[in-house]
Amino acid sequence: MSSAIELLGFGPQGWGHQLLLAALMTLAVSAAAFVTGICFGTLGAWAKSAHGALPRRLADGYTTVVRGVPDLLVIYLFYFGGSSALSAIAHALGNEGFFGLNGFLVGMLAVGVVSGAYQTEVLRGAYNAIPHGEIDAARAVGMSPLLMLRRIIGPRLLHYALPGMGNVWQQVLKESALISVTGLVEIMRQVHIGAGSTRQPFEFYITGFTLYLILTTLSGTFFRAAERHSARSERRL
Repeated sequence: MSSAIELLGFGPQGWGHQLLLAALMTLAVSAAAFVTGICFGTLGAWAKSAHGALPRRLADGYTTVVRGVPDLLVIYLFYFGGSSALSAIAHALGNEGFFGLNGFLVGMLAVGVVSGAYQTEVLRGAYNAIPHGEIDAARAVGMSPLLMLRRIIGPRLLHYALPGMGNVWQQVLKESALISVTGLVEIMRQVHIGAGSTRQPFEFYITGFTLYLILTTLSGTFFRAAERHSARSERRL
């Protein structure tokens, strides 16, 4: 027991600092991917609600394709495909060798694109749940589109979307483990390095299990609190 504490602690021979930095990296790349997904999801939800057939078809194609392939394959396509394109451009400019993309950037974009496909449906469903009478009433009193978005659509959309967005965040947090294939040192990559270096895999993998469980539990607590706050605000309205 004492050897495991020493191994995973913050002492001279411990791996505590590396594991803590890896947990912070997991949070950072997950948050960046989640925000990226919100951007893609907002565009997708707008396209699916648009009157034109072309935007709807493009959005349908995006959500169908992205949700129909493994997430790891998307990360590989972004990393190796992007790196190959970058290397080809560099070779055309007279440079030699392989030029790889930044693992954080690739992970943020790849997981963001995947989560955006799910957030598209979350945001579209939340928008459709808003009583259209409220929107019509806002138009009738002369509200500008920006004011209507801030006072009516935005708060109601957030209220209906929060549960689904919480589920997508949990998914993003777990999918961040797949980004380890790009070399980014997050939790999964760090526990793999520690297990290989010390030849004590159980201690490191159970630590990784615990770190992910802590992050997902805290995240669930945060989103439940946000849902309760939103529900109280909704009742006051």
